[in-house]
Amino acid sequence: MANRSSMGGSARGEIRMTEGSLWKNMFLLSVPLMLSQLLQVLFNMADVAVVGKFSSAEALGAVGSTTILVTLFTGFLIGMGSAVNVRIAWHLGARDKASTAAAIRTSFVLCLAAGCIIMALCLLSARFMLELLGTKDDLIEGAVLYFRIYALGMPALGIFNFGNGVLSANGDTKRPLAYLMIAGILNVLFNLFFVIVCGMAEDGVALASIITQYVSAALILMHMARQGDDCAFHLREVKNGLDRYEEKRILSLGIPAGLQNAIFAVANLFIQGAVNSFDSVMVEGNSAAANSDAIIYNVMAAFYTACATFMGQNLGAQKRDRVLKSYFIGVAYSFLAGAILGGALFLFGREFLSLFTNDPAVVEAGLQRTRIMAFSYAFSAFMDCTIAACRGIGKSLAPTVIVILGSCVFRVAWIYTVFAHFRTIPSLYLLYIFSWTITAIAEIVCFTVNYKKLLFVVNQC
Repeated sequence: MANRSSMGGSARGEIRMTEGSLWKNMFLLSVPLMLSQLLQVLFNMADVAVVGKFSSAEALGAVGSTTILVTLFTGFLIGMGSAVNVRIAWHLGARDKASTAAAIRTSFVLCLAAGCIIMALCLLSARFMLELLGTKDDLIEGAVLYFRIYALGMPALGIFNFGNGVLSANGDTKRPLAYLMIAGILNVLFNLFFVIVCGMAEDGVALASIITQYVSAALILMHMARQGDDCAFHLREVKNGLDRYEEKRILSLGIPAGLQNAIFAVANLFIQGAVNSFDSVMVEGNSAAANSDAIIYNVMAAFYTACATFMGQNLGAQKRDRVLKSYFIGVAYSFLAGAILGGALFLFGREFLSLFTNDPAVVEAGLQRTRIMAFSYAFSAFMDCTIAACRGIGKSLAPTVIVILGSCVFRVAWIYTVFAHFRTIPSLYLLYIFSWTITAIAEIVCFTVNYKKLLFVVNQC
């Protein structure tokens, strides 16, 4: 018989997921996640601002040239972290201490290994990948240097996403937020020191990033080593070896989730190519307007994580009524967040764009994008929250295939048909709401079928 803990995972104030108000508790779990996501966006903007303000335009361009690749590989590690979150939440809900411990040590090894593999791949293939993306000749050397240094921090990113997944599964999202704040402040200070004091450029910004990534990884491991509950973890536990069943389950969730995040980066390459077919003013306006994406998407993403976590714990606790309610509440919260923030962007789009440019022509160009996207963001909730719900019940492969077809293949087809015919900004950006709607319908069908199968299996048992 499995060793079952008497602790509900919330003995020291962590949010209880298997009892109490779902509306209240999901919101309380989501707020620190939301702040963490927004802080990360702001700190990334600070990186660009420091190198652009105190170094050179070439250094700024070199750092910017790596954005797609950085997003692609960090997105994969975030996907692995989401798989860890679901598996740990499941075992905590079932109060299965032995399985929780096995899943934690297995997750640590897998996330660290993923970070190391990505690091090696980036170090060896940096120039090839950047040349494949068409990086300009005057930027390629700086971009390769930045990306290779940044890649050295991938193992630390893997560890942090592991720890973040474990702690958030236990209802603790405040500590990862605190560690991210510490690392982010250090990142800004190191950026200023390396670039201004030491006279470095893109290499200084990259060095600051990896130092603070290892700081955040060390902080989260130190906290887990001091914990006295089911989510405690010590490095010496690794010698107990991997749990093969947990390894299979985590990889079956993590690899598709990681690929799903990477797919969005690939699809954005085609969209950026379409944007580049317009004049420079339109390209600059699009770049300014795109800053809203990172803010709104990350706020909404906090509710997706909360949805998967709550569903996982309640599924483990066999509280089926709360499983489905968690999904509906997650959709409601994320839709409202997208609608409210999208509405604010529509009303104050001109003021928002003025934060990034002083050129009225660029602002007008950017408004063409924001006026369409402002009404589109909310509809992405139905797709993304349903994907998170599928992950919460242990299904990740089928949702990923659907995303590939709906968010990559469909968008590419749209660009070469609808956009190729009209050649206007509205005809380009309408692809988002259409692709989100089509993909959401397919994802909802997928979730419904898998949830009914899950209930049938549970009832048979």
